[in-house]
Amino acid sequence: MSFELACCLLGTAAALFYIFLPSAFSVGPRKTRASYLRERKDAVYENLRDLNFEFKAGKMPEVDYQSLKASLQDEAATLMAEIARLEAKPAAPRKARP
Repeated sequence: MSFELACCLLGTAAALFYIFLPSAFSVGPRKTRASYLRERKDAVYENLRDLNFEFKAGKMPEVDYQSLKASLQDEAATLMAEIARLEAKPAAPRKARP
């Protein structure tokens, strides 16, 4: 009985630790909005390259190709504009802690 109780308490403690201290389990650096947008832009460009390849290989009708290409280009333009806006905006000064 005491072994089962100890296991339950240990499991509960581990779960509570994981729930209330998730930063201890974070993997890698925290992403900023700009880094997320850059990753998304890279993915969109990769999708455009794949789309081009599929079209040139004859696997896609031109109507679908043009529609998807326009959609991806619009998304890339939006992402680039947002990245430029974020990079042009000066970072807000941080207050020093006493």
